[in-house]
Amino acid sequence: MSAIIHPSAIIHPTAKVDPTAVVEPYAIVGEDTIIGPGCRIGAHAVVEFTTMGRDNVLFPGCFVGTAPQDLKYSGEKTRLIMGDRNTIRECAHLNRGTTATRETRIGSGCLIMAFAHVAHDCRVGDNVILVNCCGLSGHVEVGNGAIISSHCGIHQFTRVGRGVMISAGSMVGKDIPPFCIAQGDRARLRGLNMVGLRRSGMPRDTISAIREAFRTLFLSGLRLEEALARLKTSAVAEVQELVRFIETSKRGVMRTEAEEDELETQ
Repeated sequence: MSAIIHPSAIIHPTAKVDPTAVVEPYAIVGEDTIIGPGCRIGAHAVVEFTTMGRDNVLFPGCFVGTAPQDLKYSGEKTRLIMGDRNTIRECAHLNRGTTATRETRIGSGCLIMAFAHVAHDCRVGDNVILVNCCGLSGHVEVGNGAIISSHCGIHQFTRVGRGVMISAGSMVGKDIPPFCIAQGDRARLRGLNMVGLRRSGMPRDTISAIREAFRTLFLSGLRLEEALARLKTSAVAEVQELVRFIETSKRGVMRTEAEEDELETQ
């Protein structure tokens, strides 16, 4: 059995296309590319310098593994690594890495909608949704199950925690802790993503512990260091995830609007 490749498609001699894959008209499978089982490369799509798992669907006109938009990049061999069952919609663009990390990574089960942008050296987890026209700058990390709504902009080196929901049009310049909702320009924490927590199937006791941890961190009036010290005794893994995320932040952690106003007046 051989792959179904339309006669007008262009396949680079170094590319490897699984026999169960489909490559539609005028698509380009470029240099040093591996297309896994069950993948479909849509018409006029371009994919290069990419390793792709199984059952990924690239819609027409998307660009995957193309050169990073970084003035320091000089054509070095870098890659984009993609897992399984991802859907990349029309005109989305996912750039490969630079020499900083040499790769951009996309997990499994992601939906990357039309005109969304994933820049060089990003790390996108599993089951992430990037809505139309949102953009991840270079070196951004997005945790599993996060949803980044349309026309959001994420500053380079920013981290978005697991299960985060970012509302449309938000400009994000600081790390967003797991399980939270952020909104605004500049974005602020608006609470917990309770709908996402319930849909995830977490036990009610775990959700209650996360809610109490959020109150301690952002609504208690405690200094952040004091709040973290209190939470370190928690036996709930998700609370410890919150603590570790905040303690390892390099850009600073996003706060609520009231906290930001208080910090500005100090």
